[in-house]
Amino acid sequence: MAIFPIRTFGDPVLRGRADPILEIDESVHRLVADMLETMYHAPGVGLAAPQIGVSRRVVVFDAGEGPCVLINPELIESSGEWTFDEGCLSVPGHFWPITRPGFARVRGLDLAGQDIEYAGDELLARILQHEVDHLEGQLLIERLESKLRKQALRDLREEALGFGTSE
Repeated sequence: MAIFPIRTFGDPVLRGRADPILEIDESVHRLVADMLETMYHAPGVGLAAPQIGVSRRVVVFDAGEGPCVLINPELIESSGEWTFDEGCLSVPGHFWPITRPGFARVRGLDLAGQDIEYAGDELLARILQHEVDHLEGQLLIERLESKLRKQALRDLREEALGFGTSE
């Protein structure tokens, strides 16, 4: 197992749609193990393969019940509304109030290739939606209302150029 650097805002791998997993082989098992180790080391509650530079449809997460894996996940149901200060390992140090459905159900495969579903409210719903967004090439910044999104992008560009740092 290995801990991988997490790709951050501006990296092109975060902008593309991830490729589906066609066969769950040893390389997928190794990828999942590496992703879990990377997620816990970060520390985070979810990680999508593109966040470590791998454009494949795999996510791992732990909403407090232990590690979970979803291969080729798809959001099949969502409802309600919940606003929460959301962050992302790929946009470190930033949190914004983001409104998402308060309930979500996602279907995919487990490491044995069996169908699996995860469903939950609030935090679990947010994690599921956030990670599926990564597989679609969408960052949480795109979920912000227009004015806040423009400010967030301005702030991130300034950070990238070295403005506003304490050095």
